[in-house]
Amino acid sequence: GILSEYGQDSAEDLARKAPSVKCAGRLLTLRKMGKLAFGHISEGGVRLQLLFERQRLGEAYGHLSLLDLGDWIGVEGTLFRTKTGELTIALERYLPLQKCLHPLPEKWHGLSDVELRYRQRHLDLIVNADSLPRFLTRSRMIASLRRFMGEESFEEVETPMLHPIAGGAAARPFVTHHNALDRQLYLRIAPELYLKRLVVGGLPRVFEINRNFRNEGIDTTHNPEFTMMEFYRAYASASDLMAFTERMLATVAREVLGTTEITYQGRPLSLAAPFRRMSLRPAARAALAERGVPEGAWLTPEGRHEWAPKLGMSPAKAQTPERFLVEAFETLVQPSLEQPTFVHDYPLEVSPLSRRMPGSEDTVDRFELFVAGMELANGFS
Repeated sequence: GILSEYGQDSAEDLARKAPSVKCAGRLLTLRKMGKLAFGHISEGGVRLQLLFERQRLGEAYGHLSLLDLGDWIGVEGTLFRTKTGELTIALERYLPLQKCLHPLPEKWHGLSDVELRYRQRHLDLIVNADSLPRFLTRSRMIASLRRFMGEESFEEVETPMLHPIAGGAAARPFVTHHNALDRQLYLRIAPELYLKRLVVGGLPRVFEINRNFRNEGIDTTHNPEFTMMEFYRAYASASDLMAFTERMLATVAREVLGTTEITYQGRPLSLAAPFRRMSLRPAARAALAERGVPEGAWLTPEGRHEWAPKLGMSPAKAQTPERFLVEAFETLVQPSLEQPTFVHDYPLEVSPLSRRMPGSEDTVDRFELFVAGMELANGFS
């Protein structure tokens, strides 16, 4: 591209080379000043200034009034730098390629409504400069994930989207009807059950990156349809999977971003391994003690009924001693987990599909990964 080839050249270098270039893009600005005009086009995240001169363009200069912001145009001219150092094309000719029939959102305020940005991503990409890099980063991240999993001898598979039962996770499903079979089907909540069948069938390492559907609430961290990677590895414990996961995330971060030190909503985060480990029950009990809850108060229904509302916890999710501790952790501890943290030693009561820890009747070999207060991964053996 023009930037990769000439972006480092000085004004003197460009004056000496006088390179002739061609490109196309969406017209974002146009300012006429008598016998010349300046504009900007953008394509693929690259923004270039254009110089329209009556002397160079002749009759075509008079047709600038027919251009609207948002139009796609092709341009050809000589590349130079202005006195302010901006890379600019002095146009020899321009060609309208596609008309924009609807006005773009107002220039300076952009498209700031979050819901509108989500519903009209094409406008978001046009007017908000920070959106396109996020899309490109996501694409490269998924490619890096696939590469990493392949190098670790995992086989990528695709499993059914339409399930005969609503299984694989605890969530409300989308329901549909198959006319030919005359039966009710469900958009998948998770691919878990089918991936496990592949392991049983003889594929010891499998993964899938695909869509899941959950007919529940919508906010900035939850969507009815979302992309998730799920993988299964035979002969591995939760400890093995934690080590594998932190290595995977660190590798992808370095490959895509060039560093394991990232910023999320202004907060610095480190994806460098090893991540912090935290046992759930001790963390929950410590948080309860800090808030004046007597040790063991949650062992009785009366104690749970008294303390759950005081702590901002959901009484419906805290109806047993073990569930009280899990709810206490999720309410009081989880929001404070900024740096990547593996939480392990989950109670059997909330993890029915997990293997019991050796020598324990009530603790399972399970972990969850939290970053910036959000759950990013859930794993178990």
